[in-house]
Amino acid sequence: MGVKEPSTRRRSPADVRDACRSAVIAEMTEQGLGRLSVEGVARRAGVAKTSIYRHWPSVEDLLLDALAEALPVEQVSPKGDALRSDLLRSLEQLVGWLDGPTAPVVTMILAERQRRPDLVEALYTRVFDTHGKRFTRTVIEHYAARGIVDHGLLTPVVVDIGEALVLKHQIDTGKPPDTDALIAIVDQAILPALGHPPSHREGSPT
Repeated sequence: MGVKEPSTRRRSPADVRDACRSAVIAEMTEQGLGRLSVEGVARRAGVAKTSIYRHWPSVEDLLLDALAEALPVEQVSPKGDALRSDLLRSLEQLVGWLDGPTAPVVTMILAERQRRPDLVEALYTRVFDTHGKRFTRTVIEHYAARGIVDHGLLTPVVVDIGEALVLKHQIDTGKPPDTDALIAIVDQAILPALGHPPSHREGSPT
């Protein structure tokens, strides 16, 4: 286990928080939820337990904070007039997140749904819901607010399409979709569901 020796250099509060967030993700990955502890995180981060409790009331609060910090935040284009490109960028963010260290930790928490429904609920309310609930949802709702997308089309199924198809591709192939596959998801599934069939889409994204 990669454990850091306590540093003699005084770290800033921000450095301590970052070290603890990285440590709790690594500790969760190696030890699992059942063996996750403040002591293990502190050893790995090279900090005292009191440093953790100064910022978080429990190791699970630290874990949720680390997951929220790592989850990408969707952004629309500066002018907010590039629906296709913005959707594609959101799916690229999803793929990047799936390829990082926090996605497997989320999977581990979701696997505890029967034993720890409270933690799973906290994962949704404190991590997913604060970041738009679903990848592409922030973008879709932005364009609906501008009248570019019919708000009546924003059903839970439609909002879930992009994320669901990316995850299905990864399950089916064992790897995340490449750019061509993401473009196909946007052009053949999301845009038609939003009332923007391929013949009305923007040009190829740059």
